[in-house]
Amino acid sequence: MKLYSHAQLLKTTLICVVAAVLLTAAICVNISKNKQSSNTGENSEITEVTSSESTETASSLEETVGFLEQNPASFISVTGGTANSGYTQEEAQNINVYSLCNEAVVNINTQVTAYDWFLQPYVQDGGSGSGSIIDKRGYILTNVHVIADATKIYVSLFDGTQYEAEVVGTDQDSDLAVIKFTPPAGMELKTIAFGDSSSLKVGQRVIAIGNPFGLERTMTTGIVSGLGRPIQNSNNRIIRDMVQTDAAINPGNSGGPLLDTNGKMIGINTMIQSSSGSSAGVGFAVPSTTAVRVVADLIKYGKVHRGTIDATVIQLSRRIAQYAGLDIASGVLISEVAKGGNAESAGLRGGTEAAYYGSRRDIIYIGGDVITQIDNIAVTSLADYYSALESKKAGDVVTVVVRRNRKNVTLRIKLVES
Repeated sequence: MKLYSHAQLLKTTLICVVAAVLLTAAICVNISKNKQSSNTGENSEITEVTSSESTETASSLEETVGFLEQNPASFISVTGGTANSGYTQEEAQNINVYSLCNEAVVNINTQVTAYDWFLQPYVQDGGSGSGSIIDKRGYILTNVHVIADATKIYVSLFDGTQYEAEVVGTDQDSDLAVIKFTPPAGMELKTIAFGDSSSLKVGQRVIAIGNPFGLERTMTTGIVSGLGRPIQNSNNRIIRDMVQTDAAINPGNSGGPLLDTNGKMIGINTMIQSSSGSSAGVGFAVPSTTAVRVVADLIKYGKVHRGTIDATVIQLSRRIAQYAGLDIASGVLISEVAKGGNAESAGLRGGTEAAYYGSRRDIIYIGGDVITQIDNIAVTSLADYYSALESKKAGDVVTVVVRRNRKNVTLRIKLVES
């Protein structure tokens, strides 16, 4: 094997470095010459562009810019990462939804009548909440509890203008209400369209816009945390199929929209579950499938036309059960049945023994049937009873299980107009 001295190695390395530098320089000079030649050809072609083509290019650019301003999500790169605008795909969707919907969200404030020590009435500020413009004629969807006991209702739009509104209709069973104001001539209102809450999935991203603590058109985001939640509201009604979300909902958000990433209203923010009264990440919204049905009736009739059982019902309590000698203490007691009605024809039985009931000494009749189930929905209280019939119409036939003489009896009852 041939050996080399330290000096020989150093000399050989130096020669290799010099050779590499000279070779690189030669290549760069050659590339530079070719590029200059190419640019000369391109410049000659560019000078041939006419003024009309330049005008068309500018016009096309203006149209493109206008489209992107209206559709921020289109800034997203095809590869998915950070867009040229600096927004991620999720950020761009949020911006787009807010741009589409925030001007259709209103702030609702009410005035109520109070009484002083001398029982003289005076007006004071009531509650506040949110609402969604659902029709260009000025119809607004909100919650019943937002406008409860109001003598005056005021809606504030995105531009700060305020208008007095009137109640079109309310529905305690769903805690939904429709109010209306008259927009000035020439005003073009933005509206929010309903989406389909029946297609929601747990984990789907949702967006809430409202006025928490009076901070107008505040946007929060989250996901669908749960579906089909039966929740009892402030009106002691159980609303079925509520949408649960972890999007921050606080006092003032009530009545505002819960939106999907397309800007469609899939729920109406209604209540929170919290020990502090502020958002704890457990909020509930009335599903849009319920809202669509309720709103149609409220606008047309001023109330919701539901089917009901033509009988007088009483909340069964342990005290009543003991007095009547019943073997159950929960359910809905049938006090009286309408003579000649559908319930009587179906075999439903009312009470036969009169008894005093309640602090007002009302008379009820005991000894009748106790409803324990309607269409496979357990009925343990009046709230359950109304909830089970919430989506029913007059003429619908329901399967009712009653407790009679310590046995369960199944009846088929045709509902009448409530």
